Amino acid sequence: MTQDTVAAPPPDLNDPVQRAAYRAELRMVARPIRWMGVALAVAGALLAALRARYWPQVPMILPLFLLGVAALHLLAGIVVRAKYHQARMRG
Repeated sequence: MTQDTVAAPPPDLNDPVQRAAYRAELRMVARPIRWMGVALAVAGALLAALRARYWPQVPMILPLFLLGVAALHLLAGIVVRAKYHQARMRG
Protein backbone atom coordinates (compact mmCIF):
# COMPACT_ATOMS: atom_id res chain seq x y z
CA MET A 1 0.00 0.00 0.00
CA THR A 2 1.44 3.34 -0.97
CA GLN A 3 0.98 6.74 0.60
CA ASP A 4 -1.14 7.78 -2.41
CA THR A 5 -3.71 5.10 -1.62
CA VAL A 6 -4.72 6.67 1.70
CA ALA A 7 -4.70 10.44 1.28
CA ALA A 8 -7.56 11.43 3.59
CA PRO A 9 -6.86 12.55 7.15
CA PRO A 10 -7.70 10.11 9.95
CA PRO A 11 -11.37 10.17 10.95
CA ASP A 12 -12.46 11.44 14.34
CA LEU A 13 -13.79 8.24 15.88
CA ASN A 14 -15.34 10.16 18.77
CA ASP A 15 -17.82 11.75 16.33
CA PRO A 16 -20.69 9.29 15.64
CA VAL A 17 -21.19 10.54 12.06
CA GLN A 18 -17.52 10.16 11.14
CA ARG A 19 -17.36 6.81 12.93
CA ALA A 20 -20.33 5.53 10.90
CA ALA A 21 -18.79 6.81 7.66
CA TYR A 22 -15.47 5.18 8.50
CA ARG A 23 -17.22 1.89 9.34
CA ALA A 24 -18.88 1.97 5.90
CA GLU A 25 -15.50 2.78 4.32
CA LEU A 26 -13.86 -0.18 6.07
CA ARG A 27 -16.64 -2.51 4.90
CA MET A 28 -15.65 -1.75 1.30
CA VAL A 29 -11.95 -2.57 1.83
CA ALA A 30 -11.01 -6.00 0.42
CA ARG A 31 -14.67 -6.79 -0.16
CA PRO A 32 -14.12 -9.01 -3.25
CA ILE A 33 -11.43 -10.99 -1.43
CA ARG A 34 -13.69 -11.61 1.56
CA TRP A 35 -16.74 -12.49 -0.57
CA MET A 36 -14.65 -14.91 -2.60
CA GLY A 37 -13.63 -16.56 0.67
CA VAL A 38 -17.26 -16.91 1.69
CA ALA A 39 -18.20 -18.30 -1.73
CA LEU A 40 -15.38 -20.83 -1.62
CA ALA A 41 -16.33 -21.89 1.91
CA VAL A 42 -19.95 -22.43 0.86
CA ALA A 43 -18.82 -24.36 -2.23
CA GLY A 44 -16.48 -26.51 -0.14
CA ALA A 45 -19.16 -27.27 2.44
CA LEU A 46 -21.70 -28.04 -0.28
CA LEU A 47 -19.24 -30.30 -2.07
CA ALA A 48 -18.44 -32.10 1.20
CA ALA A 49 -22.16 -32.65 1.87
CA LEU A 50 -22.80 -33.85 -1.69
CA ARG A 51 -19.79 -36.13 -1.49
CA ALA A 52 -21.03 -37.68 1.75
CA ARG A 53 -24.54 -38.21 0.41
CA TYR A 54 -24.36 -38.79 -3.35
CA TRP A 55 -20.78 -38.76 -4.72
CA PRO A 56 -18.51 -40.94 -2.58
CA GLN A 57 -16.10 -41.28 -5.54
CA VAL A 58 -15.11 -37.58 -5.24
CA PRO A 59 -11.80 -37.36 -3.35
CA MET A 60 -12.13 -35.80 0.10
CA ILE A 61 -9.14 -33.58 -0.62
CA LEU A 62 -11.24 -31.47 -3.02
CA PRO A 63 -13.68 -30.01 -0.44
CA LEU A 64 -10.82 -29.69 2.04
CA PHE A 65 -8.79 -27.78 -0.54
CA LEU A 66 -11.72 -25.42 -1.19
CA LEU A 67 -12.16 -24.81 2.53
CA GLY A 68 -8.44 -24.18 2.93
CA VAL A 69 -8.37 -21.66 0.07
CA ALA A 70 -11.48 -20.03 1.54
CA ALA A 71 -9.74 -19.64 4.89
CA LEU A 72 -6.74 -18.06 3.17
CA HIS A 73 -9.00 -15.60 1.34
CA LEU A 74 -10.75 -14.62 4.56
CA LEU A 75 -7.42 -14.24 6.35
CA ALA A 76 -6.05 -12.12 3.48
CA GLY A 77 -9.13 -9.90 3.70
CA ILE A 78 -8.56 -9.41 7.42
CA VAL A 79 -4.89 -8.54 6.88
CA VAL A 80 -5.66 -6.07 4.07
CA ARG A 81 -8.30 -4.35 6.20
CA ALA A 82 -5.98 -4.15 9.18
CA LYS A 83 -3.19 -2.68 7.06
CA TYR A 84 -5.62 -0.18 5.54
CA HIS A 85 -6.82 0.82 9.00
CA GLN A 86 -3.26 1.30 10.24
CA ALA A 87 -2.37 3.44 7.24
CA ARG A 88 -5.60 5.43 7.54
CA MET A 89 -5.07 6.13 11.24
CA ARG A 90 -1.51 7.29 10.56
CA GLY A 91 -2.85 9.90 8.16
